[in-house]
Formats: sequence, C-alpha cells, structure tokens
Amino acid sequence: MGVFVYLPLVLPLTALPIARLAEQHLHPRRAARLLTTVAVILASCSLLCLGLLVVVGTAQLPGNPLPDGWSDDEVREAVPHDAFAGKASILALVVVTAACGFTVHRHFRFRARAHRALRGLGGGGDVAVLPDAIPYAYALPGSPGRVMVSTAMLASLEPAERRALFAHERAHLAGRHHRLLLATRLAGCVNPLLRPLLGALVYSTERWADEEAARVTGDRRLTARAVGKAALVARPVPGGPAVAAFATAGPVPRRVAALLGPVPPDRSWPPALTPAGAAALVAAAGTTVSALSALNAAVALFLVLEAATPL
Repeated sequence: MGVFVYLPLVLPLTALPIARLAEQHLHPRRAARLLTTVAVILASCSLLCLGLLVVVGTAQLPGNPLPDGWSDDEVREAVPHDAFAGKASILALVVVTAACGFTVHRHFRFRARAHRALRGLGGGGDVAVLPDAIPYAYALPGSPGRVMVSTAMLASLEPAERRALFAHERAHLAGRHHRLLLATRLAGCVNPLLRPLLGALVYSTERWADEEAARVTGDRRLTARAVGKAALVARPVPGGPAVAAFATAGPVPRRVAALLGPVPPDRSWPPALTPAGAAALVAAAGTTVSALSALNAAVALFLVLEAATPL
C-alpha cells in the first residue's frame, strides 16, 4: 500500500478552497450538491483507508481472530510506520463510529420527538402551527414532511412575509436538504478536515431555499424583508440539532444582500479561469486522487493478505 493508504486522510484539504468560493460564485443549488458530493466521496475514501489500517493494526494484537499470517513482516511492511499507525487507527475508528452514531441518534431522536408532538395538534396540510412564545420556524422531514412554525413567529410577520416563510421551508423539504446536511455532518465525523464544508453547505441550502421562496412569491425584496425581520426575533429550535431553519442558519446579512441582488447564474461549473473554477478543479483533482489512492491501497492489501494466508 505504501503512502497511498495515508493520502485519503489528508486530501480533504483540497476541498477547503471550494467550500468558501462555491457559496459565492455558484448557484446555491449547484453549490450544495457539489459540496455534498465532494464531502461524501472524500469521507468514504478516508473511512476505507482507516479500515485498512485497522486490519493491519488488529492483526498485531495478541489473541485476535484474524489468520496468523496477517501479522507477518511482509504484511506489516506494506504499511509505513505500521506499529504506530495500525494501533492508532483502531482508536480512531472507535471515535469515528461513536461520533457518527451520536449524530445519527440525535438527528432521528429529534425527528421522532417532533412527530410525536404533531399527534396532539389538529388540522391537516403541510404546515403545523405550534402554540409557543418562542419564535422559530423549520422544516421537519418525514412522510409527509411538515413546516413547523410557532405562533410567535407568525405574529412577527405580515401575511405576505408568511408566504415567503412557508415557501422557504417547503423548498427545504422538496430539496431533501436534511439528507445533504446529515451526509455532510457524518463526513465531518469521519474526517475532521471536512467540517468546514458543513458551514458552507448550511449557507448554500439556506440560499437555495431563499431563491425558491423568491421565485414562488415573485418578489425578491419581500423575501429579503421576511428573512431579515425573522432574523431579528428568531431563536434556536428548542431541543433540536441543527435543522434547516428560516432565519437562524447561515449569515443572514449575506442572504439578505444576495436576495436584493440579481438572480445568481445557474451554471453547473464555474469558468476555469476564475478563483472558483480553479478551486473546483483542485477539489475535483483531490477527490479523484483520493478515490484512486483508496482503491490502490485496498487492492494492494488484498493481494498481500491473500499471499500471507495459508491455503
């Protein structure tokens, strides 16, 4: 395997420039999908190589259930600094598993609690009004998804601004933004170098929903006013993790300024001779090299272990 087994653990650094530039130069829908794709692929490669190191490290432990040949010198020579890296990877995998498990548990626990609260409310439709003095609004995924809004938030907005709020939250549900956010949050648990992508994704999903709300209402200025007014009174969603919310997620002044400007161009890839284009190419190259390195390391270890395993 050589150094190829370590490359996917550090190549997420190549995605950091696009994390900042994509939200500024790409349509928010394109930026959100690009950031999620890059994060998931890089995290998968990191997890694969971490698993390969765990195999080598576990084979060094006394009393392990693996074949004795997997601890031979020929196998250990396939990994540089195997004595330290192999054992450290076991601890790292435990931490990654615990972090991912906690994140998934917290996400679905909040969803289950919110859906239980809905059972006590009457009425149908996709909007649930909660009698709460705390102003908030968020999209609750599920079957079906619902727009959760408190009476305090509705009282702070005019009827036209409420339409912008509902259109914004419905855009979160239609775009399955909760899946993008959860996938990128898990990617950050696998490799901490990917955590900056989550902040950029949160902003991009909010901007995506802002643009959809402006399209539905037909008034960008009205949508900007609704976002700004809600931001003045909004509070974090009580008892829940970071969810797609109307005014609490993402830098609100930047969102308002973007809504007061023209509609962003909906191009799939930024021009190559621009900072965003160069950053996108660097991220694509890093993702490709990471995937090839992980594949190379996996095949190499498979061949070495097959040779070391007695028939």
